[in-house]
Amino acid sequence: MNRDLSRRTKLALYGALLILAIPFVFPTWWMVTSSLKPVADIFTFPPQLLPTNPRLDAYQRVFELQPFGQQYLNSLYIALLVTVGTLAVSALAGYAFARIRFHGQNVLFLIVLAGLLIPSEVTIVPLFQMFFKLGLINTHWPLILVPIFGAPSVLATFIMRQFFISLPGELEEAARVDGLGRFATFWRIALPLSRPALGAVAIFTFLHSWNLYLEPIVFLSSPEKFTLPQALTQFVDAYGGPMWDVQLAAASMTALPVLVVFIIAQRQFVEGLAHTGLKG
Repeated sequence: MNRDLSRRTKLALYGALLILAIPFVFPTWWMVTSSLKPVADIFTFPPQLLPTNPRLDAYQRVFELQPFGQQYLNSLYIALLVTVGTLAVSALAGYAFARIRFHGQNVLFLIVLAGLLIPSEVTIVPLFQMFFKLGLINTHWPLILVPIFGAPSVLATFIMRQFFISLPGELEEAARVDGLGRFATFWRIALPLSRPALGAVAIFTFLHSWNLYLEPIVFLSSPEKFTLPQALTQFVDAYGGPMWDVQLAAASMTALPVLVVFIIAQRQFVEGLAHTGLKG
């Protein structure tokens, strides 16, 4: 009796979750399937769940109209560099704020956290002037340096600090007894234990860099240097109207790899937030 009730409860729960997932899954499904349809079939009502005559013409035109392959590589290597740089900066800074006691520590940390309260639109003009004087406009350096030392890195530092605070102090004491210095303790003890937090930081940092839109528009002007969010806005006809099938094909190629990565690594993401006390 109880077993049957438990099965019914699980089935009801799974059914409710499936219904609640429809508003989130359907737009992605519509985007991918519509990229395989002629333009005339995209906005038919009611919408077609599957294309009647699927074709790949839009995907071919994506690479003909823009240097999409180069733009894809641009987004990929920028996101990877930003992720690695943010992990290095946030791990070191988070460990310092969590484990090293110095005068004005809390005040300095509050000043760092205040960076999260400043919108990126406020700092974009001063940053443009600074990189213009350095001769780095229309290069990828602003898209790499700003996220590593900007607000995304501040949030990553906060997450890493919260994780390092939760580590038992006895681990450091044992390391000091064994003769390890401060950096050796960080490298050999604290950093390997922080893999869940590092995984969470890596995922949201990669996604933030991958989806970055404002900064590429401000700093880049050459199509071969565009990133994917900026490139998606360039698929328009001679009158400036959107080429829906081509845009949806490009958007599908842009979004699907990120979805796959998140689905694979979602467990590490949740574990990392849980260890830092940010899980809701």
